[in-house]
Amino acid sequence: MRRIRFLLAAILAAVFAVPLSAQSAPSNFGEEISGQFEASAGKLVALAQAMPSDTYSWRPMDGVYSVARVYTHISRYNYMYPDQSLGIESPMGPAEYGRWEEEVGDKEKVVGILSASLDHVRVVMNQMSEKELSKPTSLYGREVGQWAVLLQLVTHMNEHLGQAIAYARMNQVVPPWSS
Repeated sequence: MRRIRFLLAAILAAVFAVPLSAQSAPSNFGEEISGQFEASAGKLVALAQAMPSDTYSWRPMDGVYSVARVYTHISRYNYMYPDQSLGIESPMGPAEYGRWEEEVGDKEKVVGILSASLDHVRVVMNQMSEKELSKPTSLYGREVGQWAVLLQLVTHMNEHLGQAIAYARMNQVVPPWSS
């Protein structure tokens, strides 16, 4: 009996010791993540367009992002994640998207940058097969499936969508989809 318990414990330890990192993509992941991305992308652009031009330099306090910086920050990562973790070269060089994250504050330019970054992600997602989604890659120093990079990208967008919604409401702007 003792021997059986030891053998069972060894088997369980071996099973749970296998790294979970490069797991295959869940079934229909590409379709699901694309749907989530499109819902968030639509809200981001609608809210960016609804914000008056004079609010783009507004920030709730010193030391935090302005309205413009929230949108350009999202855009930067929409280029950066595929470039750094999926090996899909950005049409913008890292110096360029790093520069406009800090320097661009004009509403029309910011909305254009945001829209272009979302289009880039659409191209990335559309070219990835279910098999490619399961290939291993590195994200923040961890080995993960490529699907995890897309999940992180959408999670990042949603984090800052929430921030943009709060900024809008502080500026008396009702998100267009909630009115």
